[in-house]
Amino acid sequence: GLSSLSVSLRSVLGRRAALSTLSILVALLIAGQAVTIYFVCQQNGQISKLTKTSQTLQLEALQRKLPTSAKPVSRMKMSMVNAPLAMRVLPLAPAVADVDMAPVSNKTEDQVKHLLLQADPGKMFPEMKDDLMANLKNMKKTMSPADWKSFESWMHKWLLFELAKNPKVEEHVAIPAKKGT
Repeated sequence: GLSSLSVSLRSVLGRRAALSTLSILVALLIAGQAVTIYFVCQQNGQISKLTKTSQTLQLEALQRKLPTSAKPVSRMKMSMVNAPLAMRVLPLAPAVADVDMAPVSNKTEDQVKHLLLQADPGKMFPEMKDDLMANLKNMKKTMSPADWKSFESWMHKWLLFELAKNPKVEEHVAIPAKKGT
């Protein structure tokens, strides 16, 4: 009787010890996760500040690449009254608000890049180094399927617009009739 009591007591104590050990390990894992989350939240502000600084530096680098001989956009006679909201000039980050961000070139490409970067300073523009077909293939590889479909739709509308601007006049060529023999 005494040996079976000691065996059952040992098994109960062993289960309790295992359960206690498991409970301590689970508590340590949860505490570790909580500490990790706390430190990540603490660093969130610094990460946001670094992101804004990085975007500002990218925008400044792009502006340095532009030619300096062209007049700024503020002196151009552009009517922004009827422009869609997405095309209006938006301020960047508060730290950059007092810097003159006008594009230095009058090229349409530079003006559009400037407007897009003001709306989203993190926007990236790939370098187009190859011919049209190779550039389009590279773009398709880097775009999501939905973005590519949207781009294809835009290209179709652009082509229709270009065709409407320059309609081709059909040339009526006289086809000689065969003479009966």
